[in-house]
Amino acid sequence: MVIYVVQSGDSLYSIAQEYGVTVELLQAANQILPTQPLVIGQALVVPTEFITHQVSAGETLFTIARSYGTTVERLVKLNPLTQSDPNFLRVGQLLTVPAVAEPTGTIAVNGFCYPGIGQSTLDLTLPDLTYLSPFSYMFTETGTLVPVDDARLINAAYTKNVAPLMVIANTIPGEGFSSELASVVLNDMDIQSTLIENIAINLDEKNYFGLNIDFEYIFPRDREAYNAFLERLVARLRPIGYVLSSAVAPKISAGQQGTLYEAHDYEAHGRLLDYVVIMTYEWGYTYGPPMAVAPVDQVERVLQYAVTEIPPAKILMGMPNYGYDWTLPYVSGTAARTLSNVAAVRLAADTGSEILFDEVAQSPYFNYRVNGVEHVVWFEDARSIQAKLRLVEQYGLGGVSYWTVNQYFSQNWLVLNSMFNVEKRF
Repeated sequence: MVIYVVQSGDSLYSIAQEYGVTVELLQAANQILPTQPLVIGQALVVPTEFITHQVSAGETLFTIARSYGTTVERLVKLNPLTQSDPNFLRVGQLLTVPAVAEPTGTIAVNGFCYPGIGQSTLDLTLPDLTYLSPFSYMFTETGTLVPVDDARLINAAYTKNVAPLMVIANTIPGEGFSSELASVVLNDMDIQSTLIENIAINLDEKNYFGLNIDFEYIFPRDREAYNAFLERLVARLRPIGYVLSSAVAPKISAGQQGTLYEAHDYEAHGRLLDYVVIMTYEWGYTYGPPMAVAPVDQVERVLQYAVTEIPPAKILMGMPNYGYDWTLPYVSGTAARTLSNVAAVRLAADTGSEILFDEVAQSPYFNYRVNGVEHVVWFEDARSIQAKLRLVEQYGLGGVSYWTVNQYFSQNWLVLNSMFNVEKRF
């Protein structure tokens, strides 16, 4: 696999010819419509196993192998070379090299999804997941669960050897996350006991593999109560074999201020649970100023702190699968439009825009104008995905978690599978 960035004058045919693949394969790998023009700056994944490298002055087999993430032995095997001859490389010589390094290991991959996910998207995505997490079960102030129509998702997951995880969140229909609802459950032991038993019953009746607890915007005063709740859940559910995880805000220090952060105790979650999903996205968000959704430099700041509190193998790094379209000039409190990564590129094509790439954030973006109004779009592509996935290897993380997998993005899975094997629990 090669990531190619479209230049002026390129066509699908010329790129296909250069890499020895078909136009149809390029279109399929990148979800390009038959009549869709290429965009300058657009990242394409080229599904090819080998490419040609022309030797430059000063290069050796070792330096070439290192730059492509392969070995001298593999280069020798692929080319008519003799290691004992010190002059077997010459400037201008063409070498066949692997287009991608061998997968560096096996990771867990979780995908959150809404129950309405399309069946075709679900079928395409499940082979690349370890866990599927339908979002989500809600609960009342009495500890009663609000039913979710999740049987289709659970059954589909098991047919593809994917473990379904029940998700429970302190949300209220039409209102979002509720600090007050969480506080009621966290501080009333009778209600809490009812909720825990209802969770255990639902896990068993629905044949879930485990549980993810996504409590957000918890009052800072409820931090220790939340930790105690997790301890009670673990004591009830771990002996019967459930995988247990939580979702936490992206903190950069233990004392980070704010309702989003303060009650999420990284050390406690890492000690008690099997996995901790760190929601490393939403720097650029619906009601915020335009910027990358998950700038790699900011994601890394979170990981640098997280691995000091949570065993790295328990961390699932959050991966966004969407972008935002902001109207300019940005006015505080106005909403950006959410769009898929595929739709972002198609919008750039439709508006004749050039896609740019922010080297610090390692994220693509573009500007366009419609009806005299300026817009900016930040989204994800193969390059930004690869940059974030490299952090998984760098920090020895357990894997990644996608929000959400409701929109299929073929580039993501091609890049991920070129870098890692996906863990399967059965």
